[in-house]
Amino acid sequence: MVLALVACAGAEYSLYMAIRGQAGQDEVAPADALVVFGAAEYNGVPSPVFKARLDHALQLDNRNLAPTVITTGGSGGDAHFTEGGVARDYLIQQGVAEAKILADTRSDTSYASVKAVARIMAEHHAQTCIVVSDGFHLYRIKLMFRALGITAYGSPAPDSQIEDDPTLRTLYSLRETALTTLWYLRIRL
Repeated sequence: MVLALVACAGAEYSLYMAIRGQAGQDEVAPADALVVFGAAEYNGVPSPVFKARLDHALQLDNRNLAPTVITTGGSGGDAHFTEGGVARDYLIQQGVAEAKILADTRSDTSYASVKAVARIMAEHHAQTCIVVSDGFHLYRIKLMFRALGITAYGSPAPDSQIEDDPTLRTLYSLRETALTTLWYLRIRL
């Protein structure tokens, strides 16, 4: 029993370290799509965490790394706005061509977003993407895309308030460790 607990703790620690390792890697490469994962929005305005992701996506888009930008995120209970829609509108206001942006506005979990993006990418014969999110989130997102046959390159938002705060970074990384463990146990969230 003790040996099993030690083995589980060791596995979780290794997973935590892999998540933190991925969080520090920017794997930007030319791809078929640039995918921005949603975060909170307040009455149509991106939260600071979401804005950091979107601003990073703008920088990548200015480098012409992908012909398409896909935004993700459902309503989260908001009757008027969705994360994907707010992201689309923000990017258009910042000068990204409206025709270049596709928005998933229905997904309320990371896995639902990945599935929706995979469907959109298949419709456009796309097989690779650059994923923009907070660093702690990228390890699991890449696992999900890989399971659906898509090559994803992680690019963490450099101005993330979560990654800049040691306490929040640890808490969110521990949360991702638990969610990734559930993924390995075939519980899809």
